[in-house]
Amino acid sequence: MLPDMNPADVIGSYREVVLPLYGLPPRRVLLVDREVAYPDGRLIVSVTDLRGVITHCNSAFVEMSGYPQETLIGAEHSILRHPDMPAIAFKGLWDDVQAGKIWHGYVKNLRRDGAFYWVYATVIPNVRAGKVQGYTSVRRKPARLKVAEAARLYAQLLAGEGGK
Repeated sequence: MLPDMNPADVIGSYREVVLPLYGLPPRRVLLVDREVAYPDGRLIVSVTDLRGVITHCNSAFVEMSGYPQETLIGAEHSILRHPDMPAIAFKGLWDDVQAGKIWHGYVKNLRRDGAFYWVYATVIPNVRAGKVQGYTSVRRKPARLKVAEAARLYAQLLAGEGGK
């Protein structure tokens, strides 16, 4: 279970949203309208088990998320879920990787401090002896034009889901 965000971790004024999570209880998140730029030349890497629980993450993941590594390891990857991301986007991701396919897409992530950052993600199933054992996600700096397109599409999809 993911803990609610802590107001003491957020800098400045924020708005509070209750975020429904697939297979988990809803989580209270605190949002700040501030984007953190993706650092040039860095890759954010994480590995999860079959349920999306983080088993490994690199230093770039720790830095961009704002969470200590001890908090991230053992947490559901949805700890980074931003309410601007429609559920259907993650359904497509899960459908693909559970079928053993590689998934690519633009994702808006939520930081511990309530700010956000965009990534271009590639999620790869980790296959051993013909069976998916978990997933590796590699994120890179997204193209700004593609981020704008994704943001528009996600807003439309959210409206269709009854959000916003």
